[in-house]
Amino acid sequence: MAAPPPGNFLAVAIGLLSGFSAMGSAGAAVVLPSLSADLGVTTVTSTWVISGFSLAYGVSMAVYGRLADLFGMRVPLAGGASLMAVGAVAAAAAPTYEMLVAARLVQGAGAAAIPVLGMAVVSRQYGLRARPSALGVTTGVSTAIACVGPLIGGALDELLGWRSAIALPAAGLLVVAMIWPRLPTDRSGRGLDVLGAVLVATSATGLILLLQSATTGPVAAVVGALLLTSGLPWLVLRVPRVPNGFLPLAMVTHGPVVRATVAATAAPIAWFSLLVAVPIVLAEAGWEPLRIGVALLPSALVGLVAPRLSGRLLQRRGPARSLVLAARISTLALAVAAIGAGLGEPVPLVLGVTVVTVALGLGHPALIAAIANEVPEEIRGVALGLAIMTFFLGGAVGTAIVGGFAGLLQVTGCLVLLSGLTLLVALPVRPRDNGSGETPERPGESC
Repeated sequence: MAAPPPGNFLAVAIGLLSGFSAMGSAGAAVVLPSLSADLGVTTVTSTWVISGFSLAYGVSMAVYGRLADLFGMRVPLAGGASLMAVGAVAAAAAPTYEMLVAARLVQGAGAAAIPVLGMAVVSRQYGLRARPSALGVTTGVSTAIACVGPLIGGALDELLGWRSAIALPAAGLLVVAMIWPRLPTDRSGRGLDVLGAVLVATSATGLILLLQSATTGPVAAVVGALLLTSGLPWLVLRVPRVPNGFLPLAMVTHGPVVRATVAATAAPIAWFSLLVAVPIVLAEAGWEPLRIGVALLPSALVGLVAPRLSGRLLQRRGPARSLVLAARISTLALAVAAIGAGLGEPVPLVLGVTVVTVALGLGHPALIAAIANEVPEEIRGVALGLAIMTFFLGGAVGTAIVGGFAGLLQVTGCLVLLSGLTLLVALPVRPRDNGSGETPERPGESC
């Protein structure tokens, strides 16, 4: 094992790289009004810039874990960062909206490597005693950059135009070059279930296309229906036949894990939907991107302190109850923002984004704790990758609903609909689903 560099250099660098990855959504959302006006589409239609990125980001996450098993961490991480950079530059240079969305899909697929493998690199390269501190540094740097993403995006839009905000994540490639010698290259040799991954991607893409078809047209609806009906049935049939495939049978049949994973989607549904809904409403009121970014600054400040609060809540309530709490906070945030959208008042909108930041900071670590406590060690890495994939696919669903139904329900109606959805996803969670946060007994060990 390579020795960690002096100080926290590697931890800071991985945090910086993760921050650039998160800027793909946080920094881009605030410039949607500018890019939509420049490319001749409505602001609602332009939400595909976020939902397409989130879709590719979520689906690709679980793939990188398996690629690391095959090739080690260095090649997939560098490859993902390179793909992110190429996609960001291509998106910034796109002459048409269609080319922009295609490039954003590429960017999202590449960016997905960073949160999955970046934390794994830090865990691997720092010793047991230094690891908690190093992981804290990485998370802190990443959170700080992600939280000020809307402000940075708005400032770049004001100074250099929206294309500079879209291109910014490409700078992450410079960070990879600096840490390249320190990236581990050992591998386990376990294979990748390519067909399983394709079926998951096909089904998820079909669902997002259907949700946004109200604004993208009947062709998107037909394609989405075909993808969903062709991918999902085959996926359902494949899981029991290939129990150790892309979707492990032991995970998808484990009740507490499934319930925790579904409940955890509430926070990203709320966060990503507000990330696009709030700029849309404020832009319609005449706000410039920089002003929108400044307005969202309170959520950035909350995002910086949320990890400490979340740690205490998680320790006190346990993963299951923390997930339910995060879902209820998400519902509250959407309801408050819906009031602001309906009245055209910015304060409830900003308050909604600020509140949902707390939910996001609690929901993500609660999901990881739930999986770590419930899933056997031999499939824990795969299960974590799939759970995080589902977590971010929730974000794609949130933006897709805003983009697909805003024309029919207005933004206010979309936020009300989403508040109901976030309430529903947590209902199946049971108080005994590892609510104490302790590792449960193995079958046969209980009295």
